[in-house]
Amino acid sequence: MKKYAHITLLLITMTLIAISCNKPKEQDSKEEAVEENKDKFAETDLKADWEFAVKAAAGGLMEVELGKLAQSKATDPQVKAFGESMVTDHGKANEELKSLAQQKNISIPDSLSEEHKKKFDDLAAKSGKDFDEAYIKHMVDDHEKDISEFKDESENGKDPELKSWAAAKLPILTHHLEMAKQAKENAERKDDKAKK
Repeated sequence: MKKYAHITLLLITMTLIAISCNKPKEQDSKEEAVEENKDKFAETDLKADWEFAVKAAAGGLMEVELGKLAQSKATDPQVKAFGESMVTDHGKANEELKSLAQQKNISIPDSLSEEHKKKFDDLAAKSGKDFDEAYIKHMVDDHEKDISEFKDESENGKDPELKSWAAAKLPILTHHLEMAKQAKENAERKDDKAKK
């Protein structure tokens, strides 16, 4: 009798493992938005516009989440303050874009993409000066890329409201880039002084 109970328990365990392994992977919010937009805008010339909106929304979510992380993990007050600016400014821009996307029937992500989750986890694993340096370096690189994409949309976009929104955000992104570069330079100066 005990032998059959063990076999039954073993079969149940194996079945549960098989079910959990075959569970469908949760869809990436960014990929989901892309798929929905492909269907909605297949017959239009707005592909570049909705692609920009998806990227901007995904990037904005990332900026806010990393900004919160910087507020709690950064050791340099300038990096902490920069993180606070990211939460405030990108939080506001995210709400504006969300409202605009709803008006235009554009699907945008509502959570971090897999790629952004990996970056977040990578930065979250760092601490102290290592976190500060990695975060600020990422912010410099990311804002340079963002400025290029927002400039392209503001000049070449087909949707007038998205073009206008992108153009209005360029000065803010440029200011963020300057702040990030300044924080990076100050950290490098402190390092140089410490080495002497």
